Amino acid sequence: MESALTPENVPATTVVSVSALLRSARELLERGFPLLWVSGEISNFRPAASGHFYFVLKDEQAQVDCVMFRGRAALLDWTPRDGLRVEVRALVTLYEPRGRFQLNVETMREAGLGPLYEQFLKLKARLEREGLFDAAAKRALPAYPRRIGLLTSLHAAAMRDALTTLARRNASIPVIVYPVPVQGEGAGARIARMLDAANERAECDVLLLVRGGGSIEDLWAFNEEILARAIRASRIPVVVGVGHETDFTIADFAADRRAPTPTAAAELASPSRAELLGRTLELAARASREARRRLEYAMQAVDALSRRLVHPAERLRASRRLLAQLAAHLASATGRQLDAFVARLRLARASLQSLDPGAVLARGYSITYDAGGAVVRDSSKVNEGERLTTTLARGWIESEVRRKA
Repeated sequence: MESALTPENVPATTVVSVSALLRSARELLERGFPLLWVSGEISNFRPAASGHFYFVLKDEQAQVDCVMFRGRAALLDWTPRDGLRVEVRALVTLYEPRGRFQLNVETMREAGLGPLYEQFLKLKARLEREGLFDAAAKRALPAYPRRIGLLTSLHAAAMRDALTTLARRNASIPVIVYPVPVQGEGAGARIARMLDAANERAECDVLLLVRGGGSIEDLWAFNEEILARAIRASRIPVVVGVGHETDFTIADFAADRRAPTPTAAAELASPSRAELLGRTLELAARASREARRRLEYAMQAVDALSRRLVHPAERLRASRRLLAQLAAHLASATGRQLDAFVARLRLARASLQSLDPGAVLARGYSITYDAGGAVVRDSSKVNEGERLTTTLARGWIESEVRRKA
């Protein structure tokens, strides 16, 4: 392998290979330039199947090829795209096989955001892993708040915008202003303390934390961890409306509701008086219709009952007719039962008569009793000279046994 070349040790007559030249040029570039930040616009962005990113970084006068290898690309929590202005921390190098000057990118961020944005992303990721932004922890806003709390600077346009909106939507809802600084050192901690105080006082049903737009530095108080935790610890629902629609802060993610602007925050928290009036009129109309419907049903029921109503005299006449019918039915049934009873009695009498000893005697038979009163059925049971009594159909006779057979 040929030794590395430098401009000082290469005589003018020396002949070197292409590979040696390019290797030496690469080494000179890598030694001569430390890791540095380079800004530009992404063009021709090509994510490879291997996970590496290939793209061109350009400005108005020049462009340079860039590569970001898979291990570094996987650390990005956003996706680069054509036309996006970025800042890359890169190693100046040379791709020897093609003799192509390029930047070997180690990290990338959107242009103009700088270290503060990196801090924002790291804190957001940590709190998100902790569950501080979970949707399940968000509290619902009250539909009809009795009082609304407003945390903002007394000198901020955001306060005027919020108060104007609250008055326009429903001037009957009292608003309590909790003055706080919304910018500068220590502002995040002071806002957090005021949130705690508002919860201790428990005067309001919802709290609005608002501020107008600004740079990431201006809004940094709303990216502080102490404020995010105070928002989540609040027992009163918190609506955050900071900056413009495109501005996002850690407080937005921690809030129960995020509003794109202070005005939108006021609209979220306050029910519109006009809408409430319209709803009230609608409910009154529905109640009137329901009352009228029930009255009509009641009148129909009265009509139905009146058709079933009978005059007492008519009821008395009907009752008399019914009593007559029942009496006739009873007489008929009693006659039938009496006839049946008489028939059964006659049958029983006939049966008794057929079994009556008197009837047998009337036909010429008699009954003879011995001296002991027992019926004589066998001549061997009596003795000659024994006195017997014979019962006839009419009367009786006494006899003495003279002879028996």
